[in-house]
Amino acid sequence: MCPKTQPRRRGLRITVWSLVTVLTVAVGLVGVVLWQNSYDMDEQRVTIRHGGHTLNGVLTVPKDGRKHHGLVVYVHGDGPVDATHDDGYKPMWEANAKAGYASLSWDKPGVAGAPGDWLDQSMDDRADEAAAAIAWARARPDIDGDRIGLWGASQAGWVLPKIAAKTPVSFVIAVSPAVNWLQQGRYNLLAELRADGASAARTKAEVAKSDTTRRLLGRHASFEEYVGAMGGDADGMTAARWGFVSKNYTADATQDLRALRGVPVLLTLAGHDVNVDTADTERTYRKVLDADGALTVRRYPDATHSLLKQSIEQSDLGITLTAVFSPRSLFADGFLNDQRRFLKKLGRGGHATS
Repeated sequence: MCPKTQPRRRGLRITVWSLVTVLTVAVGLVGVVLWQNSYDMDEQRVTIRHGGHTLNGVLTVPKDGRKHHGLVVYVHGDGPVDATHDDGYKPMWEANAKAGYASLSWDKPGVAGAPGDWLDQSMDDRADEAAAAIAWARARPDIDGDRIGLWGASQAGWVLPKIAAKTPVSFVIAVSPAVNWLQQGRYNLLAELRADGASAARTKAEVAKSDTTRRLLGRHASFEEYVGAMGGDADGMTAARWGFVSKNYTADATQDLRALRGVPVLLTLAGHDVNVDTADTERTYRKVLDADGALTVRRYPDATHSLLKQSIEQSDLGITLTAVFSPRSLFADGFLNDQRRFLKKLGRGGHATS
């Protein structure tokens, strides 16, 4: 026997078992990913007609055997958001399903192949769009028209009360909603400058630039005028975005919130929100809505504006890995359960029960 045969066979066995181990781990990881990204609900694509246009939507319903469900209608925040928010809504939809509620969302115009351009919309346009979706849902035999409510984040704070003024809603879940566009913008600017450790000189310069932008908006300046005033540096602003801001910068939800009086409202606020002044938001909501006891406020000290855990959002790798292997863990502790409990406590007519 060749003296080298035995070591060669031992090396081959080591290689084979190493490959087997790697494959076993890989299969196990794939299984974990598939399991963690499977949700206890049924999902279907739907098409909604609105003003001669088409909304490309997603409707999810509970797997509870019932033929009639309440509905949570999702109103996006800012940006080019698709119906599932890159699957980020799905843990919330599952929480809704556990409470016996379906969920409805749609691609913003111009997103994921949807017709139109979301940058052409005013807050009233967005409210009209949502009201049309609610009318579509009320016509469905599987949706209880007396238990249709709204979920909206950030920019949706200006849209939610406008929807309620157009069509009856049974409840509202407001996530990090803004109240006043200009105040929110200034708060965000100063918060980000503080987070960056900006010098006093830089802060003064940025505030002066913001003041110039406000003056330009006030006199309905063109995009070309804006670029000229900024010294030729648009700093990411586009003509379409300038048009969107010009259309909406006067938004203020304070008066519109009166449309939500008597409607159960869950206001969820983050402890590390650099986008929205949560203290101002809570103060305004309490002033307008708290008299009848229909307002519930929940604060999440470890959360960012998007209600993700701050420790996770600080790392792109952390967000990616958590989204893949444990997407429900992205959100602040208690966030999903609080929404599920809020929905469970609503009576059949949509009113809070003890």
